[in-house]
Amino acid sequence: MKKVLIALISAALFSSIAYAGPQQEKMKTCNKEAKEKQLKGDERKLFMKSCLSAKKTDDAAAVAAPAEPVKQQDKMKACNKDAGDKQLKGDERKKFMSDCLKK
Repeated sequence: MKKVLIALISAALFSSIAYAGPQQEKMKTCNKEAKEKQLKGDERKLFMKSCLSAKKTDDAAAVAAPAEPVKQQDKMKACNKDAGDKQLKGDERKKFMSDCLKK
C-alpha cells in the first residue's frame, strides 16, 4: 500500500515538474528576446503576452516580429522629421538618427 501511494505521489510530482519545464523555458526565451530587442514598458508587455501565448517558442518570434517593423518604421519617421526640423546634415544627422533610434 505504501509503495502504491509513493508511486502515485512520485508520478504526480514528476508530471507537474515536466509540465512546468516547457513553460519555464518559454519564459526564459521570451525574456531573452525582449531584452535583445531592448523592449520596455508597454512594448515589452505586449511582446511577452504574444510570445508566451504562442504554442511554440519558434512561433513566438514569428508572432512578435510583424509588430516590431511598424514601430521601428514609426520611430524612423519621427526621428527623420526631428532631424529635418533641426536641419541636421552629414555626420551630425547620422549621430542624431543613431541616438534617436536607440531610444
